[in-house]
Amino acid sequence: MTGNVQAGFAGLLRNKIFTRIYTAYTAATFGDWFDMLAIQVLVGYRWEAGPLMLALIPVTNALPSVLLGSLAGVVADRINQLKLMRLCDLLTAALTLLILLAPNMLWLLPVLTLRATLSTFMIPAQQALTRSIVREDQLFQATSLNGFVNQGSKIAGPLLGGFALALLTPEWCILLNACFRLSSLLILLTIKKAEVEFKKVGLNLASSSSSPETAVDTSLRTMWIEGLRFILKTRLLLVTLLFGFVATTAIQMIDFQFTSLFREIAPLKEAYLSWMVAAAGIGAVLVIAVLNRWNRGAAGYAWKFGAGYGLIGIAVGGLGLLPAGSAAVPILLLGFGLGVGNGLVVVTFNYCLQKETPSAMVGRVFGIQTSLLGAVMFVAPLFGGLLVERIGPGTTFVYLGGVIGALGLLVLALGKVLWRAEAASVVRNEVKRTTEGV
Repeated sequence: MTGNVQAGFAGLLRNKIFTRIYTAYTAATFGDWFDMLAIQVLVGYRWEAGPLMLALIPVTNALPSVLLGSLAGVVADRINQLKLMRLCDLLTAALTLLILLAPNMLWLLPVLTLRATLSTFMIPAQQALTRSIVREDQLFQATSLNGFVNQGSKIAGPLLGGFALALLTPEWCILLNACFRLSSLLILLTIKKAEVEFKKVGLNLASSSSSPETAVDTSLRTMWIEGLRFILKTRLLLVTLLFGFVATTAIQMIDFQFTSLFREIAPLKEAYLSWMVAAAGIGAVLVIAVLNRWNRGAAGYAWKFGAGYGLIGIAVGGLGLLPAGSAAVPILLLGFGLGVGNGLVVVTFNYCLQKETPSAMVGRVFGIQTSLLGAVMFVAPLFGGLLVERIGPGTTFVYLGGVIGALGLLVLALGKVLWRAEAASVVRNEVKRTTEGV
């Protein structure tokens, strides 16, 4: 098994187009963590924002996903994905520089909303492009590598961001994010359109199991309906999205309230928040490495989701139970558990959507998923902020940790039934009926 995994990674990294896209993604993700930490310090500590004002940050970030997520998925399936990613990087860098001019929340929130709009189009474009240039047997490795970057940045990002904040100011961290985005753009500019098309043609010819498709010029509305109909009729995808919806609702209620919690349990130790996030990143990276050895496709979805939600619930509830003046050790241990659970859920979720979705539908499925989760992020943080103001951050974390943990037990109990694998021929026939029936 180890040899197969290593061979899979070696083959994937020989894919020069994927390697450059992966490098650009690394630069963009790494920069976002400098930015995120700086904004939290700026708003939570310097502007002394309360729970509701902190909740407005994820709300403004989610609004574009709610309004434009499905449209973005359709656009990603119809236009040149590489050009779309380049444009998003360029405009994101410009808007990040505008954050430096924001004097208060009234200026900051609209800029964050515009920047989040670009991310709404960037994600399905990247997923669709990756799906079209990577072989079927390398999808899990590709998803895992992206997970390594996302979680690995949680280790180095907060630590380096904290170091930069100790020497400089939040403004410098924001400037670093703009530089990382420009680096991502420069890397994407090295990829030629002809290279991408050649790779796509080669993979299509090599895929003997795929059915010939007829190019049809359809409207955006029609393509969106096709994607939604495909999800509703594909049980495995529908179950994955529904459980993801419930879990994300609970998680997002407290995601931006960690600052409120840490102001109570470690009021004189501002660095503890960064340390906890770094510990979570270490846990996530380690579990992603383990997943690459134990990847068994649909047969493993249930236990991975169940264990992941269970660990997240225990960690969130445990953090809520910590008393004021807590030492670093329990915070780091709970952060590590939080990262392990998050790594299990995130990688399995993205792999499931990519693996179980035909390449022609990937952009639409991820666009609809972005809209669904965006709706959660639009509503849940506000309820979370109200809950924290009403009963306090500690009690809120304990309650929501219990909800997430219970969800994990439910998945473990019913997972073999809910995530039963569907035959590839059934999925192909469903795609055909969906596209022909609209």
